[in-house]
Amino acid sequence: QVQLVESGGGLVQAGDSLRLSCAASGRTFSNYNMAWFRQAPGYEREFVAVISVNGRNTYYADSVKGRFTISRENAKNTVYLQMNSLKPEDTAVYRCAAARSYGSRYPDEYVYWGQGTQVTVPS
Repeated sequence: QVQLVESGGGLVQAGDSLRLSCAASGRTFSNYNMAWFRQAPGYEREFVAVISVNGRNTYYADSVKGRFTISRENAKNTVYLQMNSLKPEDTAVYRCAAARSYGSRYPDEYVYWGQGTQVTVPS
């Protein structure tokens, strides 16, 4: 079992930055590929970014490419999402997730999930 707890969300203005954190406990964090998803009210859960177990490989949704950066510190059992140039359409609950396989955009491939942190960017 892996427990995931997100933090770092908040209310920011368009163009601002935020860094989300996801702290893991339980089974060996470094064995899992980690991803961020988001879900806005009335919308499907959307893939944001994924990082491989050793941090060498990353993949982003087109909507965030060039603005968001995913990273991880295995020594701290933590994965991050640096979000720059935030837009109103980035408003959502952001959740981290863990998977054995790398690169999937599909929520069903992820076995552990955090509860989420709210990011709000008013228009």
